[in-house]
Amino acid sequence: MILHDPQTPDTMIPGPGVARTALPKGFSTASINSGVRKYRPDLGMIFSDRDCVAAGVFTKSECKAAPVIYCQKLLPARNVRAIVTNSGQANTATGKKGHVDNEAMAQAAAQAAGCKATQVLVASTGVIGVALDMEKILPAIAELPARAGNSAEPFATAILTTDLVPKTVTTTLRLSTGDIRITGISKGSGMIHPNMATMLGYLMTDAELPLELATPLLREATNVSFNMISVDGDMSTNDTVFLLANGASGAKIVTDEDLAKFRKALIEVSQFLAQAIARDGEGATKLVEVKLNGSPTDELAKRTARSIIVSPLIKSAIHGEDPNWGRVLARLGAEQVPAECLDRMNLRIQGITVFEGGAPIPFDRAETRRLLKSDNVQIIIELNSGEFDATAWGCDLTKKYVEINAEYS
Repeated sequence: MILHDPQTPDTMIPGPGVARTALPKGFSTASINSGVRKYRPDLGMIFSDRDCVAAGVFTKSECKAAPVIYCQKLLPARNVRAIVTNSGQANTATGKKGHVDNEAMAQAAAQAAGCKATQVLVASTGVIGVALDMEKILPAIAELPARAGNSAEPFATAILTTDLVPKTVTTTLRLSTGDIRITGISKGSGMIHPNMATMLGYLMTDAELPLELATPLLREATNVSFNMISVDGDMSTNDTVFLLANGASGAKIVTDEDLAKFRKALIEVSQFLAQAIARDGEGATKLVEVKLNGSPTDELAKRTARSIIVSPLIKSAIHGEDPNWGRVLARLGAEQVPAECLDRMNLRIQGITVFEGGAPIPFDRAETRRLLKSDNVQIIIELNSGEFDATAWGCDLTKKYVEINAEYS
């Protein structure tokens, strides 16, 4: 699958389908099969040759994995040098041993990277309630520096679980002080729901980024990307998005225009990866985009758009190519969209208007069914009641999703 969107800027280069995804200056990645998984890499590291300004956003679940708790204590920071991530075992609900094992991973990665343990971030993904196989993981970490290279794919492959494809993207932009690159890597396929999903995200840049800007920029980008996707409505325990900025390009953000360019590019990279996760949802055959426009409040716009993509009734109808718009209207009512908004509402499915000015209108059902056969489905809701808009992404609900999760562990 080539993760490409015709709306993506020319400088935005998707990873899968091309030879390699370039990293920003000063970064490298490596992967290895430690033996936890049978066939593919299950352990990866991101290295920086100098200290990074780093920020993170994390799952809002009260059941947090050991690496989440560990990283929350460290971030934001000015001196991060590496991130180590294992797949196959989530290190969640593993008691005191889970925290001890996480610290041991950080220590081993620090030794491999030639830095302090407090300069290493850790993430894990996989089955909940399974302790890390440290006899396999620790020796493998020591081998990672010798495997380091300047593309994102090795690491992107090592962090996959039920994903079908690695997810990488890179873009370059010119600031007033020089050219910079932003590269993103993510994983996620199931247990995907806002705040956040069963997903890990890694955003790297060689721009020099002030620490006080790192967290606000990351939160803003996450709120309109990773927090606007859902596959199945289940929030995970390990979700994390990191932002690392090492300044290796020598370019700084010094003007308002610089900041606006960087902000825009970071959001585009994050949204690209978020859509890739939704498209790669477990068993999915269609990427679903919901645009909710003209809401009286921002909160209502975001909440309602997300509610549409999480509805099993709507997701099933989309899989069955059934233009059953009544399910959308019912969901809007359940989300407490005011009646006066519904009385002004327009609804379009694949560009065909099925509801206008608060009332149904005749439409070509056969043509709409034909358009729903596409692997990209768009639903546009116009409330005509305010200035706030939101976009959310999800996927259809298929039999394959049930099969995957019935056999997961």
